[in-house]
Amino acid sequence: MNDSRSDDDLMLAYAQGDTEAFDALYTRYRQPLYRYLVHATAQTAIADDLYQDVWSRIIGARKSFKRGAGFKRWAFRIAHNRLIDHWRSQKPGEGEATLSHLPDEHPSRQPEAELARRELAFELRQALMALPRDQREAFLLQQEAGLSLAEIAKEEGVGRETIKSRLRYAVNKLKDRLGPTTETPRP
Repeated sequence: MNDSRSDDDLMLAYAQGDTEAFDALYTRYRQPLYRYLVHATAQTAIADDLYQDVWSRIIGARKSFKRGAGFKRWAFRIAHNRLIDHWRSQKPGEGEATLSHLPDEHPSRQPEAELARRELAFELRQALMALPRDQREAFLLQQEAGLSLAEIAKEEGVGRETIKSRLRYAVNKLKDRLGPTTETPRP
């Protein structure tokens, strides 16, 4: 489904009962939201539950969505808040120890290339989970959600410079852990 309307227009149309608008939004955001939750929790079972809850909350809040809110930012804020609620309900160290396998979105036809890609993805997930939660959260909000420094700062309730520092530390730690041959996205 290829709908050229903006995210905000789609959400407003959905709030008025246009289910095709919801389908278009879901198609656009199902992968990014799911990846964000999986990378943040490192457990597909937890991410699956959170993912369903996030979409339920988006559906439930459709009437309160306002033009100009930016659907992407709004949806990732819901996901972020749901993650915070999840982490607050956990005992220290609980729920972060296991790494899960992510389903492959684009399977490779070359087994060697596929094996190398999977190994790199596993190493990246391990490196992400080794980051302190605040650094991992800032990194994922930037890389997965595509939020700006100002948007992340507002989301986290801290200053822009704090987010810049968290991102810098996160990138440096990822580079150290993954080695010089792996390119890490710049904040």
